[in-house]
Amino acid sequence: MAFTEDEIATYTEQIERIIWTHRRPPLHLRNMVREGQSIEGQEIEIFEERPYFRDKTQWIKSPVAKTSYVRSRNVWKVYWRRGDGKWHPYDPCPETSSLEEWLHLVNQDEHGCFWG
Repeated sequence: MAFTEDEIATYTEQIERIIWTHRRPPLHLRNMVREGQSIEGQEIEIFEERPYFRDKTQWIKSPVAKTSYVRSRNVWKVYWRRGDGKWHPYDPCPETSSLEEWLHLVNQDEHGCFWG
């Protein structure tokens, strides 16, 4: 079952408060880097975008982290994107008990897997 409108609003606020208020680019760089998230079905992906170097009118999406909510178990699966371009379970902590816990895990990035 997809997230409800209320859940999406709550999750968007949490992402803004925990991630983007601390990681948003300075004003003078916002035309060169922008942040975003997609919420579809039971998944949330956090990403950054930068202009394509050959065509500055196109933006290239750089995924940061992804989570998938398992409603039957009430857990959030944690994924990171490896060098092969595929999403893999994040072995140090493959699941969290809340979205807020996942956001803090991604923001802290103790192993340099999410933000590089």
